Amino acid sequence: MGKSKKSKARGGGDDQLDSSDADSVGSSSTALSDLSISYATEHVNSQEFVLDKYIDDLYEKRGSTREAALVKLVDAFESFMLHGLVENKYATLLCQFNNSVKKGSTKEVFLASRAIGLLAITLGAGSSSHEIMEESHPQLCRVLQAWSDASKMISALDCLAVITFVGATDLAETELSLKAMWDVIHPKSGSNVGTVRKPKPPVLAAAISAWTFLLTTIGSWRINTDSWKEPIAFLSTLLEAEDRAVRMAAGEALALCFELNLLDVSSCEDGDANTGRTGGSKNKLFLDMQALKAKISGLASNLSAEAGGKGADKKNLTDQKDLFQRILDFVKYGECPEESIKIAGKRDVLRVSSWSELIQLNFLKRFLGKGFLKHVKENGLLQDIFDIKVDTTETLSSTDKKIFRSEEEKERALKLNKERRLAQARKNAAMLVE
Repeated sequence: MGKSKKSKARGGGDDQLDSSDADSVGSSSTALSDLSISYATEHVNSQEFVLDKYIDDLYEKRGSTREAALVKLVDAFESFMLHGLVENKYATLLCQFNNSVKKGSTKEVFLASRAIGLLAITLGAGSSSHEIMEESHPQLCRVLQAWSDASKMISALDCLAVITFVGATDLAETELSLKAMWDVIHPKSGSNVGTVRKPKPPVLAAAISAWTFLLTTIGSWRINTDSWKEPIAFLSTLLEAEDRAVRMAAGEALALCFELNLLDVSSCEDGDANTGRTGGSKNKLFLDMQALKAKISGLASNLSAEAGGKGADKKNLTDQKDLFQRILDFVKYGECPEESIKIAGKRDVLRVSSWSELIQLNFLKRFLGKGFLKHVKENGLLQDIFDIKVDTTETLSSTDKKIFRSEEEKERALKLNKERRLAQARKNAAMLVE
């Protein structure tokens, strides 16, 4: 992957939950206003009140009450860094979130899945997020295996990708989630072979996107080429799918496969030494992979120049053409995709320059929604993933900036005075010698 998640730091922050009035929890906007007041006044007791009220509501039998609490919690997770408050309550939150995934309505499952993913991102890599992954994985897989409502499946796929990305500690754990996603992408390879089901285009696109996002983490784990031949071949067929979102998701997945050298037989010879493969079978694999490369390049070329036609969605068509032109440039000339996002002040820019990094950026930006910039600025997890060092002075108030500048000026003056004294001492010493 672009950045190994083994070194990702636990996210942290000082924004806190609060309520100055018990009646204020009636709406999300009022509650979030209370959160801001809490941060300014630092009333610890009232900070706990809103979070505890939301947790209490998650125990209610009425589904609409649980849904309302989940809406507020998701909004709070997106808008604030709640690490300090949820660090000691995450087990309780996780238990109730998983209960909602297990028994809730479509809306409740969607919200709870998002909440689980946001909780993992808030806590950052470590034992807590590993526990989140272990506890939630079975529930999310049940949603996928049930082939239920599309929105349920999409939210479960996104959540599974995020909690594995943050919480997995080895390849075996990552492979379990990759397999669960692949069973949605290509059901014939799954366990329910008796009743093969075809995923709807939105579900298929989401499954490919989640699978690709998680695949960015295996860069340092070498796997023999044989295991990738079937997935790559199947993904190449999806470049001819009717749905544009499916074609684009498959294109990104294949671009990552190229970047990880999963189509390069020679790069995996060492890893394949113990497979018992003969020279003839190696040559056949090599030729098969070369044919796949040629097929993918040809389809990418066609999709990068596709004509719109009457009634075509021009924006999505433009996005498709741009994506496949990038893929073609990478496959043919080795040109890596580049993108940058301004995250704070003039000097703070998030830059990516590989398919792994771009895929991670786009997935996390979509998953975090309006909370993306907040988390990039204050969440150590994201800062570690994208190697960001935020200039905190850009986010200070005018008063704080004056204090900061004043302290800087004092330090500069003390340093100059010290240098002057040393220079004068050296001059005096030279005069004495003369």
